[in-house]
Amino acid sequence: MIDRYTRPEMGHIFSLENKYAIWQEIEVLACEAQAELGQSGITREEAAWIRAHAAFNKDEVDQIEAVTNHDVIAFLTNMGSYIDADVPEGDLKPSRWVHFGMTSSDLGDTALCYQLVQATDILIDDVRQLGEICRRRAFEERDTLCVGRTHGIHAEPMTFGMKFGSWAWELRRDLDRLEDARKNVAFGAISGAVGTYSSIDPLVEKYVCEHLGLDADPLSTQVVSRDHHAYLAGVLATCAATCERIATEVRNLQKTDTLEAEEPFRKGQKGSSAMPHKRNPITVEKVCGLSRVVKANAQVAFDNVALWHERDISHSSAERVAQADSFIALDHMLHCLIRIVDGLILYPAQMLANLNKTRGLIYSSKVLLALVETNITREDAYQIVQENAMATWREIQQCKSGTTFRQKLESDPRCTVDADELDAIFDPRSFLTHTGVVFDRLEKLSF
Repeated sequence: MIDRYTRPEMGHIFSLENKYAIWQEIEVLACEAQAELGQSGITREEAAWIRAHAAFNKDEVDQIEAVTNHDVIAFLTNMGSYIDADVPEGDLKPSRWVHFGMTSSDLGDTALCYQLVQATDILIDDVRQLGEICRRRAFEERDTLCVGRTHGIHAEPMTFGMKFGSWAWELRRDLDRLEDARKNVAFGAISGAVGTYSSIDPLVEKYVCEHLGLDADPLSTQVVSRDHHAYLAGVLATCAATCERIATEVRNLQKTDTLEAEEPFRKGQKGSSAMPHKRNPITVEKVCGLSRVVKANAQVAFDNVALWHERDISHSSAERVAQADSFIALDHMLHCLIRIVDGLILYPAQMLANLNKTRGLIYSSKVLLALVETNITREDAYQIVQENAMATWREIQQCKSGTTFRQKLESDPRCTVDADELDAIFDPRSFLTHTGVVFDRLEKLSF
């Protein structure tokens, strides 16, 4: 990902410095566990020495890896040099106990799951922030009239607060999914070459995982099964789809022909190199674009589930790219939306103008029901309403002045709804009688 898209917190999690720091802690914990067990020969004093002297230098690890072509061996060699640096000449080197009975995936997979937990915690905080903003703005715009659209076509009146509320509920579901996925990926494995604990006691795995806040994989095959990671990637993709949904709505509402809402336009910002008047929805467009990356990366995670026998490394190269990119992109998307939704510019007067744009056609559903209540068959009532609606629509299409939908109904002798009832029907607030229940439910929503 481009550096300017990366927040320091999330970018650091997937840095080599953080990965190596976790590797160091796992190796030290494993030594401490073996000393506690008293089985491998390492003493508590040696474990304490390892704890006090363990260190690494990323640049030095890189230099060693250039020769070994093996990242774990390079790291262990570098870490061992720091552990043994102050050991008196002739004494046994404590570093000999580091990685004792372990295999590379014991270290790498346990650390990776820990990184994914760290990264998921950041996203959980992001989603909470955005969800709270959406909920707050829903109540702020609870009574702001706008037209609801289905298939992009004007349908019936609603309130703009309902849009924010719908986003809030979806983000609450995203939060639930992220918390569940966090639990699902919080596993570690220190079980040896093919998961048989052939050279290491299972209690070492238990000790290390407990100190890292992970559960021990009940049956690893050298690797933590990638269904854990695939499930998390699917949740990230779902969360990205939520971001895209919010961003797409803002994009549509910001179109010049609609202009009911607009993403914040900062002082000094410029929209076009050629057209100074432009205020383009560039940030929400970026969110939509990055959503494609996160959704596509989920497929990589699903493909990584099936490995040859007990393991291969076909998953490793792919997930090193896809996981970091997905977390960094989604974190950036959520922070973009936190700023945009919180500062979303609304144009209630334009909303009202758009609501009235179809000369009353959006009230057709209530006219239909009112006709049926006067003992007209539904088919006959539908015909009366549709014929008058289409006549109104043709005049709108042709930009002709003419009568409104209501006026056409009043001139139609087949229309048996009286004037007082038409007054009530053609009041947009009549469609909102029961929306209180929606906001009562939203009152109970928490993040």
